[in-house]
Amino acid sequence: MKKLVLLRRISQALFLGLFVYILWSTTYPLGGGISPRILFNLDPALMIFTAVSERLLLPGLVFAFLMIGATFILGRFFCGWVCPLGTVIDAFGSLRKKNARDLSWLNNRRLKNIKYVFLGIFFLLAVAGFQAVWVMDPVVTAARVVSLNVIPAVTFAADRGFVWLIQRFGLYGGFYDFYRGLKAGVLGVRIVFFANALITFIYFLVIGFLSLVVARLWCRALCPLGALYSLVALFSRLERKVDACNGCGLCRRNCRMGAIREEGDYDKGECVLCMDCVYDCPTGKTRFAFKGAAVPALAAPAAGSKGMTRRSFLWLMASSFLSLGGRWAPAARRRVIRPPGAVEEAGFLNTCVRCGNCMKVCVTNGLQPVMLESGWQGLWTPRLVPEIGYCEYNCTLCGQVCPTGAIPRLSREAKKQVRMGLARVDRSLCLAWAHNEPCIVCEEHCPVADKAIKLDIVRVHGRDVSRPVVDRALCIGCGICQNKCPVSPERAIRVEAFVP
Repeated sequence: MKKLVLLRRISQALFLGLFVYILWSTTYPLGGGISPRILFNLDPALMIFTAVSERLLLPGLVFAFLMIGATFILGRFFCGWVCPLGTVIDAFGSLRKKNARDLSWLNNRRLKNIKYVFLGIFFLLAVAGFQAVWVMDPVVTAARVVSLNVIPAVTFAADRGFVWLIQRFGLYGGFYDFYRGLKAGVLGVRIVFFANALITFIYFLVIGFLSLVVARLWCRALCPLGALYSLVALFSRLERKVDACNGCGLCRRNCRMGAIREEGDYDKGECVLCMDCVYDCPTGKTRFAFKGAAVPALAAPAAGSKGMTRRSFLWLMASSFLSLGGRWAPAARRRVIRPPGAVEEAGFLNTCVRCGNCMKVCVTNGLQPVMLESGWQGLWTPRLVPEIGYCEYNCTLCGQVCPTGAIPRLSREAKKQVRMGLARVDRSLCLAWAHNEPCIVCEEHCPVADKAIKLDIVRVHGRDVSRPVVDRALCIGCGICQNKCPVSPERAIRVEAFVP
């Protein structure tokens, strides 16, 4: 029995289940469960590059360095035993034909250097003031597709399925009570819609299907977090040992990471500890054990290889730290309505890791992913869309679940003082202004204690007409006035991003 392989699969299943559970249970109101922040705080690439780009010390760096420390001991265990995206990639890879050969022109020794190029690019961008590692970070990618695609789709399908069964077959007894129990728990997550969610899902599928071309192609060649762990794993205490090799090459042919070389040794930085080689070995003499020898030298690049080697990347990082005293970053103008308390736009674009947590917990579904409305730098960042939902006056959830502080944690009273935008009345559309018809919906719904929307009462044709006027000093731009305005298709009152 392949006990180590079975143990790895159990670990992958448990961590994937925990990952989904944490994201699934992150809803309104927040319970006493595990904070979703921890998922991203344990990602060293995300925490370090965000800290470098903004020149600040994030609380999550403590957890990130704990993961690096564990990698120094165990090697690249995260990729093979914990990573949610790695687990899904392995599931896709299981669809490959048994003993399928990788395409010969995709030589692993050339392929594996590509990820160091990406890691180097992301690091240089962070030094220059741009945090872009979220584009290819596996934890963020998995979280985004779970929050924006999987949870809404599964909840919707399950809920509609139960309703259809109950109505079709008249199951109003115990089955209906069972459904009500689920609605109070796992199916209690609100069914919401996220614009552009199809793009995130297609991106996720492409990553999965790459493993049908080359086993774990994403992990071998593209993943920046995997590249970081690979560099650290070179110095790990746990290593592969072969006590007696007959040169059959089974381990090399079956290695999902292409980590085993023709000479029989292996690239420690590429090994994800899948343990397949332990059981593929016909002599039964392959094992993993802690070493007592000195730290190995960095592997030299293979002959004819192209791209950035590990040695080159370490030199790049060392030299880049010389420029940490300053950064170059163009000023960014806020074009969209950001969540309450969001830091200034340039800083927000760097610290936001596009995880989707804030959008998932938004009680009105008003927070939506941006495409190009705030420029290409703002892709997949959150913005408030009042047409879909407003910012609930007493809600502070988005700041509570943000892992990097792009949306700060605010008390309820502090949040009520934060200005997100500014409402403007279009008098050519407003019923009270354009048609002298009675309508005070926006004023009635305004949550500000002193009312940011005042009523200007005028006498028209022998009757009083109350016309809404925005008090710029009080308006916080929550968007409820626009959301509730009865005029359509274009609202008579609209909220625009606040620019100090």
